[in-house]
Amino acid sequence: MTVKERALLVTKRLDEFYTTELTCYLNHDSAWQLLFATILSAQCTDARVNIVTEKLFKKYRTLEDFSKADIKELEEDIRSTGFYHNKAKNIKACATELLERHNGEVPRDIESLTALSGVGRKTANVIRGNIYHEPSIVVDTHVKRISRKLGLTKEDDPVKIEFDLMKVLPKDHWILYNIQIIRLGRNICFARNPKCEECFLRDLCKAGKGK
Repeated sequence: MTVKERALLVTKRLDEFYTTELTCYLNHDSAWQLLFATILSAQCTDARVNIVTEKLFKKYRTLEDFSKADIKELEEDIRSTGFYHNKAKNIKACATELLERHNGEVPRDIESLTALSGVGRKTANVIRGNIYHEPSIVVDTHVKRISRKLGLTKEDDPVKIEFDLMKVLPKDHWILYNIQIIRLGRNICFARNPKCEECFLRDLCKAGKGK
């Protein structure tokens, strides 16, 4: 079986067991809210980010509010997401950059997005896929770990994994794959003590075979 054939079988089974509707796990009402929520999600759970942003986006209602925010106060507002010094600095700077460079609009192209403070390819692809519906592959910890287990990539670097997956996954599944794999990682394929006996991809998984 080629890697592409394996990838097609993986996506077929994911579709059978999980929804094919695009549902972002980070709560947001606008493109910039999703952008900031994704920045906050680095090394933090989506559940914790959603708790923080529920209050955060009521306190800071506009990009101008974030741009003018007192940095120490903003740090305290997001402290529980971890790495709050850098995150606060990046969010404040990003808000200013959006206002000054993009008239308050979140850009859709990868180059403009990754030029913003605190925005790497993962964050940029979250925006491109969920806001602008551009085919994009988001490589988070679940996608990185499980894609390697499934033999869809041998790489460890997220950017290299992204390009490997682009070669083998159907383009209409690029964003959907991330959403489905997150669900698999949260419910079955835990990093520690995965429930291999319950997994519908067990026969395709190097780690799950024979368990």
